[in-house]
Amino acid sequence: MLPQVIAAEPALELIGGAGIHPRLSGTDNPSMTASPAPLDFARLPLTPAALANLQLLGYTQMTPIQAASLPIALLGKDLIAQAKTGSGKTAAFALALLANLNARRFAVQAMVLCPTRELADQVTQEIRRLARAEENIKVVTLCGGVALRGQNASLEHGAHIVVGTPGRIMDHLERGHLDLSALNTLVLDEADRMLDMGFFDDIAKVARQCPPERQTLLFSATYPEGIAKLSQQFMRQPQTVKVEAQHEASKIRQRWYQVRDSERLHTVSKVLNHYRPASTLAFCNTKLQCRELVQVLKAQGFSALALYGELEQRERDQVLVQFSNRSCSVLVATDVAARGLDISQLEMVINVDVTPDSEVHIHRIGRTGRADEEGWAISLASMNEMGAVGRIEQLQNVESDWHKVEDLTPASQEPLVPPMVTLQIVGGRKEKIRAGDVLGALTGEAGFTREQVGKINVNEYSTYVALDRRIADEALQKLSAGKVKGKSVRVRLLDDES
Repeated sequence: MLPQVIAAEPALELIGGAGIHPRLSGTDNPSMTASPAPLDFARLPLTPAALANLQLLGYTQMTPIQAASLPIALLGKDLIAQAKTGSGKTAAFALALLANLNARRFAVQAMVLCPTRELADQVTQEIRRLARAEENIKVVTLCGGVALRGQNASLEHGAHIVVGTPGRIMDHLERGHLDLSALNTLVLDEADRMLDMGFFDDIAKVARQCPPERQTLLFSATYPEGIAKLSQQFMRQPQTVKVEAQHEASKIRQRWYQVRDSERLHTVSKVLNHYRPASTLAFCNTKLQCRELVQVLKAQGFSALALYGELEQRERDQVLVQFSNRSCSVLVATDVAARGLDISQLEMVINVDVTPDSEVHIHRIGRTGRADEEGWAISLASMNEMGAVGRIEQLQNVESDWHKVEDLTPASQEPLVPPMVTLQIVGGRKEKIRAGDVLGALTGEAGFTREQVGKINVNEYSTYVALDRRIADEALQKLSAGKVKGKSVRVRLLDDES
């Protein structure tokens, strides 16, 4: 049975105002077309408590993917939704699985499979925020890089929702730690990325251990062959909605610079000194290019870190914490490593290399200019990349805006230094440390103000605190001599050599 298809309105308008319209996907024989969906959450069959919680969280109107997918998902139907990261897809499936949950039944009733630990952590946090309307909803994250024993203990205490990576979920299933007999909702998030990473067989094994009458919600940025194969094997008459990856004209300003390959990396420095963005995500096509660019930037006084596939989990965690909390100015990443990241307040994306996949270019630049913010998308292209540039122009239906490298002049002689520094505390959730404990230690006995303390990330075994750069050394000394939650702690300052 072919999936039913609903064309959703685009998430955002295309750059330059030129139109690529939503396309139907997954079938040549769509059985229904959506009329304009109401964008008010109050139009959905959600409980008054859930609607009140959405108001508190600042969710006033549905995004296009939410408006297109939630009415279907809340009816209990299987769904294939095509939308990019940042389109509101997490809330779309989270609200559906929460509506289907019995809080009084201590059994795993919903499971979300994600390609990476970072995305699983983000999904878990979002579900917990949306679940505040219900009492005692327990969400457990099951990913690699963390001991199985602790995760098993969490499952033994009872969980309503499990979020994890396919490999680690399989580990728990094979060991008999995870019982899926009560499962009513299975979510595959970023399914295309999981297929790219070779998880098809793991997904298939997990799906076979779920009750056949469950609801399956599949979210994907693209629609490769494997998606159709998954839907045929494990979904029941799924309906499909698609929102094109597009961006609003006023939010993202794109500029292109033609470069020779020999000057490409040094041109990145010129771009940073000219525009002076506080936060930049620079995309390279290879991990070697990532490492070389970080070396060049550090040699010129920039705070830069690299993110690529082979990093150990501890290194990935520290890199992402420092970039997201404003302790690092430039994150240099490959597409594979950056997939699933949702960094807020990102002022600039630099395409150091032009991607040969024009859809990937759209996803790259769409990481800036989120919500009501504006952003820059700067792309460097050599002559042998002009074919790829042409395909990007075709997809966007707008000509590239070319500028000269010679016009890139330093806006200031001062180095571009991030405003924050990250302090690491040895101890995290396992030691029952909470963000409020750390904030209390810094603003209480240590004597700092709330404004001098930035983002606090509490992981399983470590806690990371962003501090105003001007107080970092003093804060290190005071916390080393003082206590958090009545206990002495070991602390150190991370830098971009970490």
